[in-house]
Amino acid sequence: MYTDWNSILSTKRNVAAVSNFADGSTTGKEFLSSFANTSGGSTVRTLLRERGVTGARVLAKRALSRR
Repeated sequence: MYTDWNSILSTKRNVAAVSNFADGSTTGKEFLSSFANTSGGSTVRTLLRERGVTGARVLAKRALSRR
């Protein structure tokens, strides 16, 4: 599966949400709700469904470090 991190990390608000999720400050449900009704919402839903919360956190940390 390919995750389009450019669309997820497109705004400062989204970067803050991903950063909080990667640090463990927010849960998977809170992370998902922060992307509700946005263009990245379906990508985040798919990421959590296919990788789970732990796998999604690892990928979020990696995406932020490579940004």
